[in-house]
Formats: sequence, C-alpha cells, structure tokens
Amino acid sequence: MVQRYYTTYQILLLSSLVALFLIFPDIVWTPYEMRDMPADRRPFHILFSVLRYVYFTLLVYQLIKVNLEKWSTTSFLKRLLHSAMVVVIAYILYGIISYSLYGRIRHFGSLVLFQFFIVAILSALIGHIYLLYQLQRSKEKEIELLKVENLQSQYDALTNQINPHFFFNSLHGLTSLIRKQNQEATLTYVEKLSDVFRYILRSDKKGLVSVAEELAFVRSFAYMMEVRFANKIHFEIAVNQDVLTDQLPVLSILPLLDNIVVHNTIDSLHPMHIRIDTEQADRLRISSPIFPKIRQPETTGTGLKNLQSRFQLLLNKEVIIEKRMDTFTVTLPLNKIDVV
Repeated sequence: MVQRYYTTYQILLLSSLVALFLIFPDIVWTPYEMRDMPADRRPFHILFSVLRYVYFTLLVYQLIKVNLEKWSTTSFLKRLLHSAMVVVIAYILYGIISYSLYGRIRHFGSLVLFQFFIVAILSALIGHIYLLYQLQRSKEKEIELLKVENLQSQYDALTNQINPHFFFNSLHGLTSLIRKQNQEATLTYVEKLSDVFRYILRSDKKGLVSVAEELAFVRSFAYMMEVRFANKIHFEIAVNQDVLTDQLPVLSILPLLDNIVVHNTIDSLHPMHIRIDTEQADRLRISSPIFPKIRQPETTGTGLKNLQSRFQLLLNKEVIIEKRMDTFTVTLPLNKIDVV
C-alpha cells in the first residue's frame, strides 16, 4: 500500500487558496463593475462570483487529486499535457454555465483563459513535486532498510557462529589436536580461530570488502572445518587473480558454508567437496554436492534471503541460486574495481 503524506482536507485547503489567488483580480475589479450595474443585478453578480470561486476550487481540487493519485508519470511535460486537456474541457464547461446564467458568455476572455492555464500549470507542478518527494522518501527508506538488513545480517552471522555449538565445536577440534600432541597443528588452529573471530567481530565496521579479504577469512574458517570433520570436508579455491581486488558484501560466503553444513550429511560415505571459483570475470561461484540429511533441521530460511537483499541494496545486483539433482550452486556478483 502506497503511503500518502497528505490528507483530503489539506488538498481542499490548498485548492481554496489557489482559487482565491486566481480570482483575486476579479475580486478587486468587482466594485467597479457593480457601480455601473443596475441594483437588481448586483446580488446575481455577487452570486456568480461566489460560484466562480467554488468552480475554481473544485477544479483545482480534482486536478491536484488526480495528479497525486492517478498520474504517476515522471515526465512533467506529459503531466502538464494531461492537466491541460482537463482544463480545456473545464473551460468549455465554464462557458456553457456562464451562457446559461447570463444569456451570454461572461468572463470568458483572455484573463479567464490565463487563469485556467495557471490551474493546469500549478496542478501539474504540485503533482510532479510530490512525485519527486515520494521518490526521495523511497530512497531514504531503502537506505534505512539497507542499514537494518546489514546490521541484521551481521548479527545473524555473529549469533550463528559465536554460539555454544560453535564454541563447543571449536574447543572439540582444539582438544583433539592437543590429545594428538601435535603442537604445530594446535598453534595453527588457534591462529585460524583467532583470525575467524577477529574478522567476524570487525565486520560491523565494513560494508564491502575485497575478494582477497573474504577469501582469507574463508581459508581460516575452512581449516577449522576440516579439523572439525576430520578431513571429511574439503575446500578448493580456484579464483582468478584478476578479481581479488573486486568487492562484495562482508561475510557473504559464511552463510553459504553454514548452510552446507546444516543441511547436508558429512561423513566417510558422504565427503563434502566445496569449490569456490570464478565462473565469469565478475562473479564468484560456490558449489557443493547435495547429501540431504534424513531429518532436515528446522531453520528460518532467512540466511539466503538476507544475502540476496544485501547484494541487491549494496550492489544492485542479483544473487543466482541453482539447485540441481546432486549439486547446489550459488553465484555471487562482484563490484568491479579498476586498478590503475
């Protein structure tokens, strides 16, 4: 439903003021006309002046109303043309009314024609200005929506990863390395865990990041996942060097990796191979096989929707999601950065 920033009473008040402005020259001239007019005709003349005012008020009201509610063209000339057509009909109708009351056409000269022309211009101008105002408000709402969704996405990423399960899985992986007394692997794991936490916690200060930054995070996260699943999950990153400076929303790949783990069986019989490559020069593709769990977990389904919204609002580009019989693929558009 389109939000309106006006009321009927406001339009009516504006119309009455415009009508008063239009017939003001006639109001000033009325005493001079009535001075040379027979006394019995003066009440009728006053009544006709009132009717003219009411007529102009209603005409302006209707024209402003259709300009605001019916005509959505962004072209001022088209809007003016439509208003002028209505005014021409109203001008002819005014002449008919004048003739029926006076027995002749009164107040139908160049001044009145000019007044009707002003009605067309003002109505079209008000409608055009209001449309520009609506577009501006719409842009402002999109910016606010971007901020909210961006914060929500960052919050979701944080809560999805920094939760008791994540801590447990991270500590479980660390514990298994300590038990194996593999000091080098343990130190590497701690370093990667630190990199993951640091990137996530700093994501609230970033909107877009380079592909190189995002992939550096993915490599750290991938190492932890490989330890967690005892090398039953494998990552292959084959990204063209030319796109490393291109940009994408921060934490774009994380919800996709989380989605893969949540919805698929990963074991010795179903090893998970996740490939990240550049399908095209300006796109990043993340693909994986489909090993559906016997009992699918209950999820809100907002992860991919939030991701799509962020790309639409930050880059004005669409995320492509393809689900085939045995493969799930998500293609992320990139913001091309020309390096001098």
